[in-house]
Amino acid sequence: MPISSVYSKTITIPPAAIDENGHVNNVVYVQWMQDIAVEHYAAIGGVAAQGPDATWVIRKHSIEYFLPAFEGEEVEARTWVEDLRKVRSLRMYEFVRKSDGKVLVKGETDWVFMDVKTGRPKAIPHEVEGIFNPKPV
Repeated sequence: MPISSVYSKTITIPPAAIDENGHVNNVVYVQWMQDIAVEHYAAIGGVAAQGPDATWVIRKHSIEYFLPAFEGEEVEARTWVEDLRKVRSLRMYEFVRKSDGKVLVKGETDWVFMDVKTGRPKAIPHEVEGIFNPKPV
């Protein structure tokens, strides 16, 4: 069960995203995954909650491609945090074609919370945990 709400945005596929096969290049999805994760984190106050001495780095991406997407199509990109562990966060993604509701791509990223000064993993502080799983008022 996700611990954060779903964050989404619509992407209209630009010509630059298309590869020699005529559909969205695989690497573009990786970039979109990173971009929407950063947007979501900023939108819920993550940057302020983590403070200046910490950052997130990617440990692993996993992506499964189901259907191609083409220039000019609208795709809804969705992301949410599935779980938090001591120093890691599992973030999920879906890319859905808006015209027919078909899932094009699913992915996940294992993020590690890091101390920027030491370059080592750091326990996720309660302030950061709280933005993903806010307590009822």
